Amino acid sequence: MITAPEQSERRFLIVSHTHRDEAVAATVEAVSALHAAGVIPVLDAQDREDFAQHIAVERIEQLGRETSIEDLEAAIVLGGDGTILRAAELLRGSACPIVGVNLGHVGFLAEMESYDLASTIERVLARDYTVEERLTIDVRATCDGEVIADTWALNEASVEKQRRMLEVAIGVDGQPVSTFACDGVVIATPTGSTAYAFSAGGPVVWPSVQAILMVPIAAHALFNRPLVTGTDSELSVRILPENIGPGVMWCDGRRRTELPAGSTVEVRRSSETVRLARLNRALFSDRLVRKFHLPVSGWRGNRREGEGVA
Repeated sequence: MITAPEQSERRFLIVSHTHRDEAVAATVEAVSALHAAGVIPVLDAQDREDFAQHIAVERIEQLGRETSIEDLEAAIVLGGDGTILRAAELLRGSACPIVGVNLGHVGFLAEMESYDLASTIERVLARDYTVEERLTIDVRATCDGEVIADTWALNEASVEKQRRMLEVAIGVDGQPVSTFACDGVVIATPTGSTAYAFSAGGPVVWPSVQAILMVPIAAHALFNRPLVTGTDSELSVRILPENIGPGVMWCDGRRRTELPAGSTVEVRRSSETVRLARLNRALFSDRLVRKFHLPVSGWRGNRREGEGVA
């Protein structure tokens, strides 16, 4: 049973995994730092079980048992973008900000690198950060009038083939736009524009832009360009009834739904957001250059003194 915490108690969720040695070491360091600061570390049930051999878990509260998401001040996520997506799933519906510490490769959603862990925790404890609200999407899949999935995504919802190419019809605001054969269709948020949609040839969209993207994957069509709509629009992908074989829908690469021929996936803006804590005031363009290692040596634009690409 979850009891109301005392007002003086501060609780921080740690989201990590035991699949990599550096993640285990970072988790042990983070838990130790939180204990030293007199605050309460919290793990979800699976992480608490996984870390039992590395940490004294009796000194760590469990999310959903001793601690509710409303009790959390912030979440410290140790890993790559996949771990941040898991944290967003755990915190769905709460106002808890997420601080990502990159232990992966690109780690586009992460705020800091692993070598900054100690200073990151110090700043989070001091509440020295700002919060970005990231748009999410509600995703509903139906077939023959029956709802087969009612879920959401921070990055994207993708409709993909399983074996053969899909025959699909895409639409916007209840109106047909085109039909074609393809390997799939990605419907993404601006946050997800640097993820699967980017790999499929979609545009990079700044997080502050209010938009939803639709990006065909390997479409056999003359009109196969990505579409960018406003957030008031509803986007749809229908697997045509004559399609040979089923498709599959993935949301953020985490939640999977089988899509029989004749299924329709509808996507609209969600009323819920994901809150990302930012410790640095770097421009998104700087983050883009740094994460993708873009060449800028020929840049001749004006920069203020001391300003550069980190």
